[in-house]
Order: sequence, then C-alpha cells, then structure tokens
Amino acid sequence: MSINLNRFDLISLRLFVAVLDTGSLTAGAEQLGLSVGAASKRISEMESHVGVQLFERRKTGVLATSSGRILHRYAVDMVVKLDEMALAVEDLMHGVIGHLKLVANTSSFGGFLPQLLAEYSRRFPDVALDLKDALSEDAVKAVVGGSAELAVIGDNTPVGSLQTIVCDRDELVVAVPNGHQLGKSNEVPLEVALEYDFVTLERSTSLTRQVAAAAAFSNQRLKIRAQVRSFDAMARMVAAGLGIAIMPKRGASLFRDALNLQLLSIAGTNLDRVLLLAMRNRASLSVPARSFVEIIEANAQAS
Repeated sequence: MSINLNRFDLISLRLFVAVLDTGSLTAGAEQLGLSVGAASKRISEMESHVGVQLFERRKTGVLATSSGRILHRYAVDMVVKLDEMALAVEDLMHGVIGHLKLVANTSSFGGFLPQLLAEYSRRFPDVALDLKDALSEDAVKAVVGGSAELAVIGDNTPVGSLQTIVCDRDELVVAVPNGHQLGKSNEVPLEVALEYDFVTLERSTSLTRQVAAAAAFSNQRLKIRAQVRSFDAMARMVAAGLGIAIMPKRGASLFRDALNLQLLSIAGTNLDRVLLLAMRNRASLSVPARSFVEIIEANAQAS
C-alpha cells in the first residue's frame, strides 16, 4: 500500500513532534492551541494512514514506538525546514540574510558568550540572533527537537547522539563578601568552603550539579540556603551575607568591585567549568551556524 503524501498536513506533523518531545498528548496539544480531543483525533488519523502504531499510551504519558521514533526523525527535519523557509521569506522582506538559532545556559550568558556574540555580529551584521537562556538539558532538547541549531551546555549534560566541541573553560572560584572569615586568604580548600551555607543556581542546573558532585566526592553535602536564577542574583545574595557561592571566575569578576566581593581560588583541586557547543550534525548546519562554530574554534585556538 502506497502512502498519500498529501495527507500529511503541517499541523499534524507539528503536533506529532510536540507530543513526543513533551511525552504528553495534553502538553503537545497546548503547544499548538488544540483541544485534547482534536489532537487525539489527528494522531489517530496519522497512525491509521501510516498503518502502524506510533505511540504507547501510558498513565504517565506517551512513549514513541520504534516506528514512531523513525517517523519523528523525519518529521523534525520537515518541520525545521518549513520553519526555515518561512523565516527566509520574511528575511527577504527585511534584508536579513540568515538566523543564528542558539540556546545557552546561564554560565555561558554570564561568561564568555556575550563578547563572542558581539564579535559574531560585527562580522555578520545581516544575520539575526535568535537567542534563548535555558537549562543545559533543555538546550539539548531544543537542538534535538530542531528549534535551535546550536546549544551551549555544561560538560556534565547527557547529549545522546549530538556532536560536541569544547567552547569555553573557566576556573571556578568561591565568592564571599568582603570581611568574611574565609577572605583572610586568597584561596580556600573545597572541604572548608563546604562547611558554610551556599547560594546557588537551581539544583537542576549543570553548574549546581557539578558543585554538588564535587561535594559528594569529598564525602560532604552542599548546604544550599538559597537558589536563584542568575549570577547577578547569586552575587547580590552573597554580598548581603546570605551565603557564599561557587561561580565561574569570569562571570564572578563582573560583580567583584561593584558588590565588594572577594574571589578565592579553590585549593587542592582543579575545579574548572567546561562548556560544550552541541549540534545535531555539523555537516548539515546552516551557514550562520557554521560560521559561529568556526569563531568558537578560532577563539579556542587563540586562548
């Protein structure tokens, strides 16, 4: 039996991708503004048309069957290409020659990324920047799902089949307010720092998980007093005396003078923050994305 390609409409393909990405028919329907009943009907029609079951329905949500995973790969590519076509048409109207679609974690936006993006914009002023701040895990999902071409993530983030290159390496330091007991020296052993209360990013972020793992390796526990969403908030909480923090040195340096902080090296261990640039397939990247990868590589060679 041959399949009539005309019966694959864009809304159903988008819905299929959204349901698999979220693991929920309800969440997928919400993304497209459909009722659950209408979404269920579209999915059933797709399964009837292709002649195989695409989902396993469970109480906790849905999972793709082996057939569903195969179709998902092609559906993502089709949706991405259609989105790119729509953007290209819009770009023609506004003189834009392309988009850099990048999702990155807090560490990168608080560290090396803004300066690198500024350099990129100077070289390619006609490329529009589509940027989003997200957890490393969500950044990976964005690349896998096709809503972004590139993601900057922590090196402790599972990437599956994505390709990665190292894009930044920064020393982690302990930030304390001026006058703090630990500030009597320019460095502090990790075991000593962990005796104090900490201000961190959310527990699910790759940076906090890295610090918690280092604490566990030392048979200690990371005592989190407050969780915030940015380095700026971390630094302000530290300055107010609510705890100390472990931050990438480059990001912490932005707040040192303004908030009267001291940045202490971590003695006895080489605790670095390594960030990766993740992509689905380098060979299939758009020209704007490929140019950004080349700038990342040139910057790494120069440092």
